[in-house]
Amino acid sequence: MSKRTKFLLGIGVIAALVIGWQVAAFAVHDTGKFELDGNATNGAAAGDDWDNVCHQVLGNDCSTSNNTTGATAVDWVSEPTLTTSIFTGGGSKDPQDINNWAYKDGSVPDKDNLLHSFAARYTANGDEVLFFGSDRYDNSGDAQQGFWFFQNSIGLGTNSVGGGKGFTGVHKNGDLLIVSDFSVGGTTSTISVYEWNTACTKPGDTVTKPGTPPKTYTCGDANLLTLATSNAANCGSAAANDTFCGIVNPNTIQMPWSFTDKSGTTVPDGPDPGTAPDPNGALPGEFYEGGVNLTALGLGDRCFSSVASETRSSTSTTAVLKDFTLGTFGNCGSNVTTTPKDGAGNAIPDGGLSIGTGSVQVKDSANLTVSGTTTWTGSLKFFLCKVDAPATCTSGGTQVGPTAGTTVTDATTQPIVSGAATVTSAGRYCWRAEFISGTTGVPNGSDSSATECFTVNPVTPTLPTTAGDDKPLGTAVTDTATLGNTSKQPGTPVIQVSDPPTLGPNAGGTITFTLLKDDCSTTAPGTTPQTVNVNGNGDYTASVTPTEAGTYHWKATYTPASGDPNNLGSTFNNDCSDGNETVVVQSVPSSMTTAQSFIPNDSATVTASQGGALAGTVTFTAFESSDCTGNVIHTEDVDLTGNSGQTETVSTTNTTHSTTATNVSWRVSYTSTNQAQRSILATCLEDTTLTYHQSGTATSQ
Repeated sequence: MSKRTKFLLGIGVIAALVIGWQVAAFAVHDTGKFELDGNATNGAAAGDDWDNVCHQVLGNDCSTSNNTTGATAVDWVSEPTLTTSIFTGGGSKDPQDINNWAYKDGSVPDKDNLLHSFAARYTANGDEVLFFGSDRYDNSGDAQQGFWFFQNSIGLGTNSVGGGKGFTGVHKNGDLLIVSDFSVGGTTSTISVYEWNTACTKPGDTVTKPGTPPKTYTCGDANLLTLATSNAANCGSAAANDTFCGIVNPNTIQMPWSFTDKSGTTVPDGPDPGTAPDPNGALPGEFYEGGVNLTALGLGDRCFSSVASETRSSTSTTAVLKDFTLGTFGNCGSNVTTTPKDGAGNAIPDGGLSIGTGSVQVKDSANLTVSGTTTWTGSLKFFLCKVDAPATCTSGGTQVGPTAGTTVTDATTQPIVSGAATVTSAGRYCWRAEFISGTTGVPNGSDSSATECFTVNPVTPTLPTTAGDDKPLGTAVTDTATLGNTSKQPGTPVIQVSDPPTLGPNAGGTITFTLLKDDCSTTAPGTTPQTVNVNGNGDYTASVTPTEAGTYHWKATYTPASGDPNNLGSTFNNDCSDGNETVVVQSVPSSMTTAQSFIPNDSATVTASQGGALAGTVTFTAFESSDCTGNVIHTEDVDLTGNSGQTETVSTTNTTHSTTATNVSWRVSYTSTNQAQRSILATCLEDTTLTYHQSGTATSQ
């Protein structure tokens, strides 16, 4: 294999760099990450080389079996043929946006014909460093070359532009252009670093960029802000703090990949005479490589998606562009993966959470991955939505956390946990995490996938009930239900970030008590289901009066308030099997005692010896005594008919006046209406003494 030598592309003098940037702590040529030594093969110097990049991209050996060590982005592109993709049209110049560029298949001068281009990015001692290079078909003449690093993805289109086909994608402020002028002899006239900046309208404009302190730069052309330039930036002799440098191969070298230049150059294989030469030789000046410390130039936060290597007619910003290669680079991207958590930060179970007594705290946990750069910033916002399945929180929702989001950087400890949100309603909820990139070239990211969703379940209230005591028929029976484990109804709004949250009213609705016969289906006679309004946990009682004796069973059913998702309905003793819910309505026992009484009656016989037929009235008066004094219980006048001559008997007809007195006496008088016969004054003529006998009390069975 040929010996490596370093060849001067220029003299690196940091003082010669024009237009201020902060001096990097580590020189780009000796970071230890990559060899900038004028060849493409990994050797004795520390770090990777282009053979490692080639192997990583192509997957074949590229004269090595090793990929890079820690490159965050790589590119290696081979031109299919010498006449593939050259610039055409007047709009194909660096100050023009990419939608003005045009390409076609065709030929360019051999010295401007690129065969391969390559790039790699590393983080070195905290700095973002970028390495780039190319090889060309012929070294017959000096060459000027540019390297574009695009934040947007750039590709080859099929639309017609300027006599050729157009490109896809456009510039974004912050795109990077490095222009180098080098000679076969190895001297470098210039290396200039530009930033695409639409604040530049013409050469000589000045643009002040924010910073501490702010810095003012001069525009090299429309849309091209000059960040730095040097005519002495050789990687072989650069100072210890060089910010960028370049180098070409000083001698013929063997390329680690398939390479055939115009001369078909080969390289002698070792010191022994007569050995076969190795192919893939590159003459001096056919290989170029360089590097730039992005962080030192204030570009460390850029992420580049595409890279283009171009040959040019000069280093002028308006130079005619000739050949180019185009490849993908950093695959800049951001990925947010989130996992819902409970208020304590634990994973939510598959079955979801319970609304509990009316609220439950939840959080979101996000893992943020940024590809294409190791240095990035941004903010992360969390949103929570209440949705119906299978919807997710693709937009809207309640923001949880600062309005501007939580500041995140590559140094932020992950996962990143949101603030707490309080959910006051059962249902399906989904989180959304949005990453808003603060790094040029790194896209925003979001996660609103179904894995961000979880369920908050309603509670099933408890409803133990206890029947009151057995009661006799005609008396009300009662049942008491103890409603428990209820949740408050949803608050307003349903999702809250305030502390403490505002909860809704107590559980409402009704408890319906039904008294059933022993068949557990027929309502007890004389009763109807009784409904009691509910206000949260507590005891609720019903009372009904059956009209038939028997054994009955209470059943209680809780029905939540209309529109309340937090409480489920529940029924207690639905099958009438709970003994505590049985009540007996008893028939009334009876007993019987006797008490004798009698209805007194009397008769009187009136006699007159002569004077014709009797005529007049007999008056009977009964007393509850033995001497015709005291309480009168019956008085009756009975007229004589006169049909019996001088003797006639008359009687009382008492059927209603009874007595339980032991003595009854009668006072009787006769009032004659026959003048021939005299009246008889009232006389207490008789009394009765009674004896009562009672044998006890008779009772029902």
